[in-house]
Amino acid sequence: MLTDLKPQAPDKILALMSAYKADPREGKIDLGVGVYKDATGLTPVMRAVKAAERRLVETQDTKTYTGLAGDPAFAEALSALILGPGAPRDRLAAVATPGGTGAIRQGLELIRMAAPEARVWLSDPTWPNHPAIAAYLGIETKTYRYFDSETGGVDFDGLMADLAQAAPGDAVVLHGCCHNPTGANLTPDQWRDVADLLARTGAVPFIDIAYQGFGDGLEADAQGTRIVAEAVPEALVAASCSKNFGIYRERTGLLMALAPSAEALGVTQGAMATLNRVNFSFPPDHGARVVTEILADDGLRTDWEAELEEVRLGMLALREQLAHALRDRLGSDRFGFLAAHRGMFSRLGATPEQVEAMRRDHGIYMVGDSRMNIAGLNRATVPVLADAIVAAGV
Repeated sequence: MLTDLKPQAPDKILALMSAYKADPREGKIDLGVGVYKDATGLTPVMRAVKAAERRLVETQDTKTYTGLAGDPAFAEALSALILGPGAPRDRLAAVATPGGTGAIRQGLELIRMAAPEARVWLSDPTWPNHPAIAAYLGIETKTYRYFDSETGGVDFDGLMADLAQAAPGDAVVLHGCCHNPTGANLTPDQWRDVADLLARTGAVPFIDIAYQGFGDGLEADAQGTRIVAEAVPEALVAASCSKNFGIYRERTGLLMALAPSAEALGVTQGAMATLNRVNFSFPPDHGARVVTEILADDGLRTDWEAELEEVRLGMLALREQLAHALRDRLGSDRFGFLAAHRGMFSRLGATPEQVEAMRRDHGIYMVGDSRMNIAGLNRATVPVLADAIVAAGV
């Protein structure tokens, strides 16, 4: 049987990680992997996380299974953080998942279970695992225009024209904030226009919010998700705690579903629990307990928010520094969009050949479509990257 397996295409980002590790040059720069790093290149454990974990070690008296949906307190705390105090809790179903990726997988499984013929609309470009999971599940996908490579912003007219073609019951995947891979975000007014369009067409929004707090702040980054959730009868939201709590390896995520009525809530919750059962049974719990402890304790939450704000402002400062460095070298503001983007990622606009030249000549590693992780930089390496961009003729 196993001899009949076909070789799988290597994951481009994982392949890039391997190539970076194998490069013996001391001055190499990793802008590929989507993990936050501080100025020393470390992905630190946040202060509030350490404190919450100490409390759990001292007070937790069992490691038995949670329910299929995970700890209800986790769902309550995280849904409140994302959807705000106005969330329609009488229509909200939720299950904990192994990370945000697990939430995306379970959400797509739920779509397939509810409407096997539904199409899933993905932004062009999007996170590569969105189409990969959909294809594996046999779900038809369509793309809608999103990134304008000329301006470095959102092609909003193209987006609206394409999404107007979505059929009732189709699902539309939207990035809640800090669009991956481009860093280009919708404005609040644009979010309202998208929400109104989805309400008219009957398409179901599926919001992937993985970077809340990395863009314009916790509340501002949740605004788009809240606008949509308030405007449509049903929606899915996949949330990740990997980035904003820095607990990548704990695999802590949540899938939320706004049911169209209180009557439909029980069936929706039951279907989501069943999907958990057949995929992995009980979800991971340690990270969820840490997040719940932080969000429920005023002192821990204040410290967490302060450290998260330091992270956010640090990435914004690196964006500004890089945009200014390129302006000084090129005498134009052609790369000004880098300062306007939000989150860890931006798409530089380089060709694959130019990306390869930066890797070959300068030891700078980024994905072939020129998506780069701003958090992989520090104040000393920004000028190195700027010089490489100019030398490569980007």
